Parts: sequence; structure tokens; C-alpha cells
Amino acid sequence: MKTNRVTLITLGVEDVARARAYYEAIGWVLEEDLGEAAFYAMNGMKFGFFSLEGLAKETGRPVSALRNGAMTLAQNFTSEAEVDAMFERAVTAGADPVTQPFKTDWGGYSSYVADPDGHLWEFAHNPFWEMDEDGALT
Repeated sequence: MKTNRVTLITLGVEDVARARAYYEAIGWVLEEDLGEAAFYAMNGMKFGFFSLEGLAKETGRPVSALRNGAMTLAQNFTSEAEVDAMFERAVTAGADPVTQPFKTDWGGYSSYVADPDGHLWEFAHNPFWEMDEDGALT
């Protein structure tokens, strides 16, 4: 059994339709909409939304507990210009700009936004990591 992998990332959201509208405005392509949940294909993985109420019911945790847990999601890009473009695209679509694009002390280029539900996303260029034509790290 291989365990060093992630096959599905699901974000709890207040409003699935609002989450869909934001992510589709920044270029995500919907694969499946189940009303209380929605899913997007990602290079052999899935990314989805689940209403906070539905997630609370399924996990047995109160909605307030589901809002705890510091983490970020990240997208790497092949250039600083792509980071700048994605940051602007996200902000235009409704993200809260958390950190404007900046040169990092480790030699990369990074920025942060919060989606409409407050999930933190990093848009970054790491010149030390190679990416294939599909945007996957190699």
C-alpha cells in the first residue's frame, strides 16, 4: 500500500455555488457538481468543495471545529510573470490579497491570497523545482 500521496483535497465552504464561481473565474474546469459538493480533476487527483454543514454531518464535528487548522495550498508556476498574472486573476475574481508578489529570501518568488472562504493559496515560482508541460512538479 502506497501512502505517500494525496488523491483528494476537499475544502469545506459556506456556499458551494460561490466557491464554484470563484474557482471557475480563475480557470478551474468543473468535472462534477453534486449540489452539496463539487469536484475538479487535477492531474490524477481530485479537488473539491463540500458544504460546511454537509462536512459537519459526515465527520461528526461541529462547523466551528472545521474552521480550525492552519494550512496553505499552493500552485507553482514557471515564471515570476505567471505568478503576477495568477495573483491578479485571483484578486479580480474575488480573492483577498494577503501578500503581494515578492522575492523570497530562499531565491523564489511568491504571493498569497485567501479565497472567498478564507482558504490560503500561495502562487509561487521556485527556480529550483522543474515542472512538466502539464504543470506537475518533476
